[in-house]
Amino acid sequence: MSLVREPAVSGSFYPDNPKVLRRTIESYLENAEIPHIESDPVGILSPHAGYMYSGQVAAYGYKTLIGREYDTVIIIGPSHRAYFDGLALMEKGGYKTPLGVVKVDEDMASEILRLGSHIFISNFRAHLGEHSLEVQLPFLQVVLREFKILPILMGAQNRATWREAASVIGKVCEGARKRILFLGSTDLSHYYPYEKAVKLDSLVIKHAEAFDIEGMERDYESEAFEACGGGPMIAVMILSKMRGAKKGVVLKYANSGDTSGDRSQVVGYLSAVFLE
Repeated sequence: MSLVREPAVSGSFYPDNPKVLRRTIESYLENAEIPHIESDPVGILSPHAGYMYSGQVAAYGYKTLIGREYDTVIIIGPSHRAYFDGLALMEKGGYKTPLGVVKVDEDMASEILRLGSHIFISNFRAHLGEHSLEVQLPFLQVVLREFKILPILMGAQNRATWREAASVIGKVCEGARKRILFLGSTDLSHYYPYEKAVKLDSLVIKHAEAFDIEGMERDYESEAFEACGGGPMIAVMILSKMRGAKKGVVLKYANSGDTSGDRSQVVGYLSAVFLE
């Protein structure tokens, strides 16, 4: 493989031993109790903190994927380390985790860059130290069989960017004739006392459950709630609607205070799916 993005947070955000990592994820999945979901999820929202904090929450969404098949998972996350306008796409090679290398869907990447050259850039370096996409991959490797990824980082997050990104990705998906899953990587409020965090995060839960894209946009832009991956989250909602999703199901909400016991400054985590 020509280009492999090596793990950046293996051994810190999640175990670097493959057997331990797989057992850890399988334990999270076993502990997640979810309702019966008949249709294949079109989109999913998942947190991206260290597994000790958000892994159990993430497992609720990933459990809905067990036994299902997707050709490509389009993962959109925020860029915490590099600032840029538009979106940075890794167009070739693969992402490596302790469980192996996940290949990039190079055909779809090439088409996105062709149609969306005004907003998408090929930027491998932006992906090197970023964790928001990486932490999703071991879960996907455990619950899915063969699949490829389209790893996308959103720089400046604003309405023009997430709407145009969704428009370009949606057009490419229309012509791809593939089974596609959209994955939005985001944490919610950061470092508020427990009660305040729950109040802020309740707005995200409300809009996700109602599948209210306009409400989510409005309250994110007005800073009525906080989400480091608000733009990716909204883009995934738009894309899910374009692909036929009609409802949202919030599977789990918790924050770091629920796991660490320290409720003075917490970070919120949400797991949700969008269904036809």
